[in-house]
Amino acid sequence: MKGILGRKLGMTQVFTADGTLIPVTVVECEPNIVLQKKTVENDGYNAVQLGIEDIKEARATKPELGHAKKANTAAKKYIKEIRSEEMMAYEVGSEVKVDIFSAGDIVDVTGTSKGKGYMGTIYRNNATMGPKSHGGSKNIRHIGSLATTGRNNGRIEKGTAMAGHEGVLKTTNQNLEVIKVDVEKNYMLIKGNVPGPKRGYVIVKTTVKNTKHVEPKVLLGESKEA
Repeated sequence: MKGILGRKLGMTQVFTADGTLIPVTVVECEPNIVLQKKTVENDGYNAVQLGIEDIKEARATKPELGHAKKANTAAKKYIKEIRSEEMMAYEVGSEVKVDIFSAGDIVDVTGTSKGKGYMGTIYRNNATMGPKSHGGSKNIRHIGSLATTGRNNGRIEKGTAMAGHEGVLKTTNQNLEVIKVDVEKNYMLIKGNVPGPKRGYVIVKTTVKNTKHVEPKVLLGESKEA
């Protein structure tokens, strides 16, 4: 497995050489810096810690500055670990660039879903609406009865579907195809949608599914070798 950190810039569309339209998400992947390597001997597992986007020294804590100094870099705004034997070849302080992936690779993208604020149970949990006919019920979008689990003391069980805060959850979209990788401009095009708002951080990793690579799409105006 391999992975890289990036930002979701938004969605657009591209055409293949045969005229097929493909909706894609643009993910900007500036060079990631390896801040730390974790090993089985020291930490119980193998992983590399990646960081992107410098933050001002005045806004970083002393531990953050000291941690980044070991990699001879500035403190980073977004830091995540990638558990991967394949990436253990990278040394602390080295760069991981977008060319770690290529067109045709199948990836899983993890991000933080958009915040929706306070939402009702109909939207939040796909609950059934109440009856609308004959004016006999005013309970159309209300939550309905809650304490009906066989107990008579009115206790509401944990995990009951209710209204509340929606979104801002760790979300992974799996089995997405990389359509194009631009090394010079540090971005990749991924087929379909990925979690999060525009400018939101994401983690792009090799998929956990069985198929890791497919035949790359030939885009309009590009040669097959490209």
